[in-house]
Amino acid sequence: MATEVETWNSVQKHEGVFSFDNNAELDEDEAALEAEVNGNWTPQEKALHEARLKAKAKRRVRKSSSRSESLSESLSGELAGDPNSPKGKAPVPNDRKSRAGKGRGLPKKGGAGGKGVWGAAGMVYEVEELDIKDPNYDAIEQGDTVYATVVPELDEKELEKTVNPIVQEYFEHGDTKEVQMLLKELNLGHHKYEFSSLAVSLSLEGKASHRELTSRLLRDLVGKELSESDMARAFDKILKELPDLMLDTPEAPQMLGQFIARAIADHALPMSFLDRYKGKVACDYARAALDRAAVLLSMKREMVRLDNVWGVGGGLRPVKHLVKEMNLLLKEYLVSGEVTEAERCLRDLEVPHFHHELVYEAVVMVLESYGDTAIKMMCQLLQSFWKTGLITVDQMNRGFQRVYDELPEINVDVPHAHTIMESFVDLCYQESVITKQLRDTCPSRGA
Repeated sequence: MATEVETWNSVQKHEGVFSFDNNAELDEDEAALEAEVNGNWTPQEKALHEARLKAKAKRRVRKSSSRSESLSESLSGELAGDPNSPKGKAPVPNDRKSRAGKGRGLPKKGGAGGKGVWGAAGMVYEVEELDIKDPNYDAIEQGDTVYATVVPELDEKELEKTVNPIVQEYFEHGDTKEVQMLLKELNLGHHKYEFSSLAVSLSLEGKASHRELTSRLLRDLVGKELSESDMARAFDKILKELPDLMLDTPEAPQMLGQFIARAIADHALPMSFLDRYKGKVACDYARAALDRAAVLLSMKREMVRLDNVWGVGGGLRPVKHLVKEMNLLLKEYLVSGEVTEAERCLRDLEVPHFHHELVYEAVVMVLESYGDTAIKMMCQLLQSFWKTGLITVDQMNRGFQRVYDELPEINVDVPHAHTIMESFVDLCYQESVITKQLRDTCPSRGA
């Protein structure tokens, strides 16, 4: 019994304090072994002994594991060198901190990255439009499809090829609105100002009526298709190209000066266009053009439109004005007798479709004149116009036929009109001015 009491006290002491000594443990094992051999244990003591053995085995496992961890830490510390470096530590699973040893130890991407993360808290995303190249793009879900016509911008070569026919057609019909409509269909881009320079260059090679039409076109385009700055750039370019234009048109400086004066008067060019060139022009041709414009503008102090700077051209003139011009032409010819000057004046009128009026006025002037001088001079003039092709057969026949139709009325004022008419028709036939058929249709007094 004394042995059992000592064993029980020793067990309570060691288990309550959790401090064990190797020698004490050996004595206890020997005492327990003797008690087991003698067979003196009760069931309670036997159960207590088995619990002590299990607890002892657990303590040994814990001690061995702690020793292995301390050994691994000492080895890693010797290899790493810096115990505070994150490289010397074992990686922790699912750690968002940088493993490269850089940064401040903050989460990657500010906590907005990682699997299943749609951004940082509070972040608002804009509505993203679907791209046509996106595999999920559905044209039906996007609504109605709108098709727009894209016109490519014209380069310099294509611009010249496109603009030249437009300007040439405009010289025929003279409708500025049609030109505006055609320009709207073109994408001239930053070459827009070159349309004006091409139109002016083409008109310099043409007639006075073409230049008048060009001035009107420039006036109507400003504020709609072109601006004053575009027009100024166009005339700047033409001033630089004057030496080349002189090769085909020797009068180009004077004509360009008239264009500039007309454009300023029509408010197509700014008033300061001439001022910025003062004392800065090195080309003699450009200086002559600017001087011409300055002179024309100084003559028009009230800055009214210089409508007559090109003369009144062609079919744009009133019929009464054309009749007056042709009467003046014939009267000057009867005084001077210069056929070439009369021919030049008739060409300047630019009304080939109205030449029958000249023939009519010439024949009526012969009927109202006295003596044979007017008959011979008029026959000579018509013969010259016929040979040069200035007056066609149709225009000649139409002019004589008009006199034939009005001869009874003319005879009221001119009693000898039939006699003079017959003699003049015979002379024109002899000079090959009219045809035999036209001579035969001449009415006689008895008809």
